[in-house]
Formats: sequence, structure tokens, C-alpha cells
Amino acid sequence: MTAKSVSLNEYRPRSELVVERKAVTKPKFPVIDMHTHFGPLVLGENYTERYDTAREVERFRAAGIKRVVNLELVWGAELDRLLEKIHPYGDFITTFSSVDVSRLDEPGFETYVLRTLTEAKGKGVRGLKFWKDLSLATRDEIGKYIALDDPRLQVIWAAAAELGLVVLHHVADPVAFFKPVDQYNERYEELSKVPDWSFCRPGLYSFEQLMEQQEAMIRDNPGTTFIIAHGGSYSENLGCVSRWLDEYPNMYIDIAARINEFGRQPYTARRFFERHQDRILFGTDAAAGCAFNYQPYFEFLETWNESFPYSSGEIPGQGRWRIYGIGLDDSVLEKVYYKNAERLGL
Repeated sequence: MTAKSVSLNEYRPRSELVVERKAVTKPKFPVIDMHTHFGPLVLGENYTERYDTAREVERFRAAGIKRVVNLELVWGAELDRLLEKIHPYGDFITTFSSVDVSRLDEPGFETYVLRTLTEAKGKGVRGLKFWKDLSLATRDEIGKYIALDDPRLQVIWAAAAELGLVVLHHVADPVAFFKPVDQYNERYEELSKVPDWSFCRPGLYSFEQLMEQQEAMIRDNPGTTFIIAHGGSYSENLGCVSRWLDEYPNMYIDIAARINEFGRQPYTARRFFERHQDRILFGTDAAAGCAFNYQPYFEFLETWNESFPYSSGEIPGQGRWRIYGIGLDDSVLEKVYYKNAERLGL
């Protein structure tokens, strides 16, 4: 029989593999989700109208979550607006805020940073959130993209250390987002749907440059605790992330939106989780008022299940492949689920 011609966007392969699959709907231990959003970064300026806080807290608790960390690029009056929206659930929602780095070249920037961070801590903020726009979108007064290790940012990292604020940084997107969107790109479908996600453009820092800047930022600020989001920026190369974690005791990572990467390399990932069990934090990138799916995270961490989907979509959104469980021991699992976050005061 002649094969039917099928375009890539029509292709829906159905696996014929038959293997045992252990069902996991709730986590074995309580979970602190280190990476969630309750404000404008993901939900937009009208975020206060997009969810009922009490209802969202109950949704998270029903999934087995004991507490969440809310990561937002807010400060001043916008921070007040956010805190008012999540009140009175501050015992469940820990908030990270930020500072306006676009003011970098203004006179008195250091004073502004110290005042803003001191005020934020006084309002209950436990850490700072920075996003990829810092180096891939924001420019200084001469039009140059701001490097992570720019000396002008030093006041932020120093103030965070002095005030006991953790810094969580989303530095870069997947490596494939920095490469040509062609037949060799493993995220071709994703980038074809959302071309703006591609950073393969003249004038931008390359992925390699961002990783050099990230390492320098961590290395040059040993008193500052950095959580590098999304698997330390380089979950496609756990050997590299492992080296950073070995060299820099002030570095932690979260696993938000990266079980697609961890789960396709289960042997390497399990060794990585065992070696760095004290420095890995649970996270998902869940947003209030939006659908979330914790089940594959729990299945990945708790079972030896083989070849299962990491998302509920017919076509997985972060690579057309399946993942494998890494069956962590309870002592490691507890640290990843909540103990590491608690040790950081989160």
C-alpha cells in the first residue's frame, strides 16, 4: 500500500509501545512550587480581573501544593497592587519582586535600588525576580543590551545579599531558540508557531555569551544566592550545569517547564538529581487562573515509568518526544519537593 503524504503539522503518531505505567495523581510529599505567576508578567496588566485568589489557592492545594512562590517583575505601587490582590494568602503565596533596570544610567540608581529593595523586604518580599528581557530586550542609554555581569548591576546583587533576598533569574530560553529555525532545529514546530520566541537575530547576545555572563554573575557574587530558573538555563547539557553547581555553592536551579528535557535523558538526569539533591528546587511555571498540570512532574520524579507524555496536548509543545521517570529515593524527593526551598526561607 502506498503511503499517504502527510505534512508535519498533520502528523500525529500514536505509539504502539506497551509498558506498565504507575499512576501518580498526588505527590508523595507536600510540595513547594518555586515558580508560579500571579501578576502581570504572564497574565498581563488586567491580571487582577483574571482570577479569584481564594479559588486559586484551593486549586493549588487540591493538587498537593503546600505553598507557592510568586515571581513578578513589579516594584513600588505595582507591588502594592499585587500584594493587595493576593491578600490574605501571604502564608501560602510567597512573593518575589524586582527593580526597574531601565533606570540603570540615571543619577542615583544605587540609591533607588537600595530604597526599593529595602521597602520590598519590609512588605514581606522574600526574593527578587529577573527575566530574560534584561539582556535580550532592555538597552542602556547608548543602545547596548545589558549584560548580566555588567558592573552597573552590581549594586542589585550586593543589596540582595545584604538584605537576605534570594535572586531568581530566568536568563535564557532553550538552546534551539538561539539557532536558525530550519530543518535541523528540534523546536521547529514551536518556533514556527511563535516566531518571536526565536533569538537567532543579529545584534543579540548568543546563547554561549549569555552562559558566560551567567557564570560570571554567580562567580563574582559569592554572597548572593542565585536560583537559575528552568534547569539552570541549560537543561540540554546537564554536565555543564553540574560543573557550575560543583563550583558555585551560591547557585541553585529550579526545574520549571523543563521536565521535557530532564525526562528525555533519564539516566543522566537521575545521576544529576542525586549528585545535586540539595540544590534543586521544584517548579512548574504555573499561572493563576490558567490550566496547570502537575501530574507529569510527579510521575517523572517518583516513578520508573517509561515513554509517557510530558504534556496533555496532542502535539507536545516543547519537543516532539516522550519522557521517562527517574524514580528518586524518598530522601532526595523530599528535598526537591520542599526541603530545599524551606532551607532558603521560602
